[in-house]
Amino acid sequence: MISCLILGGGINGLLSALMLRQAGQEVSVLERNSTGRESSWAGAGILSLLPPWNYGPEVNALAKLGRALWPELAERLRLAGGVDPEYLRCGMLVLEPEHRELALNWCEQQGETVATPPASLARFRAPDSLWLPNVAQARNPRIMQALYVAASRAGVRIHEHTPATQLLIEGTRVIGVATPGGVLAADNVLVTAGAWSGGLLAPLEHAPDIAPVRGQIVLLKAEPGLLPCVIYRRGHYLVPRADGLILVGSTLEEVGFDRSTTARARTELLDFAYGVMPELRQAEIVTQWSGLRPGAPYNIPTIGRHPSLENLYVNSGHFRYGVTMAPAAAEILSHHMTGTATTVDVTPYAWRAR
Repeated sequence: MISCLILGGGINGLLSALMLRQAGQEVSVLERNSTGRESSWAGAGILSLLPPWNYGPEVNALAKLGRALWPELAERLRLAGGVDPEYLRCGMLVLEPEHRELALNWCEQQGETVATPPASLARFRAPDSLWLPNVAQARNPRIMQALYVAASRAGVRIHEHTPATQLLIEGTRVIGVATPGGVLAADNVLVTAGAWSGGLLAPLEHAPDIAPVRGQIVLLKAEPGLLPCVIYRRGHYLVPRADGLILVGSTLEEVGFDRSTTARARTELLDFAYGVMPELRQAEIVTQWSGLRPGAPYNIPTIGRHPSLENLYVNSGHFRYGVTMAPAAAEILSHHMTGTATTVDVTPYAWRAR
């Protein structure tokens, strides 16, 4: 018998699976497509809220814990999987911050360092810019590659192209999960299906409100080192990779499960990039892609057990911050499922009766 059957093979599914497996459980993961190829792959890997002072304390608390756990996690994944997630504390320059005094007060209260930008950023300086030197990034596709190998080597069984089509309920328990290949039974079922979580849970009482929000990114190829840090300005960002690739993002679009890319988004993103760095007009436009984030009210994810079904759990609704929050969310979830005490106040993320 499977101890835990996890529905969804993104970062929250695989990381939860790895932690539960390390706690001694027999874990299997069902992924509707290829593992880690949805929003976990599509994101830019900025390990920060954008910007943090625009979010409530519940979102910030989870993001802050996730950020603190990422350096050790990245190294463990590198050693276990043989793939470097390219974790890098590169810093983030916030241009034209709205409500600058509010932002500075927030940083002081939360212990977020604000410093004088280094000389390498002199060209971007503006009287009201904010330099956050402790913001880090990691490279999403490499994170997922490393996590897939680490989970597989730990004994997690991963079944790709195996969608869960229905949860089978009897009394106060989930007795099975229907798939095109038949019904699978497990002691516990964990839903980590990202933007698809809402649809899977919709037939149930107390279904959480999780819906897709499309984000589009344009990828440029420039000389390595041209951009030394993340640049953020009012909803858009530039994220440099070590090999010279620069991600330009992103849009926020409520268009259901439409994953197409649009000329309008391409123009919007390139206008932003060229406005911040005119020399990027000489950069090669490599590609454009989209991903579907799991949006939730007030951007607060649901992490915990169903109010009345004793063996059904969820870890979803992280919106733009699934990667940032993933280590904290998986730790909370695994502690909850294994009965291990946690020092984190999990009340804001509880699956509530409605």
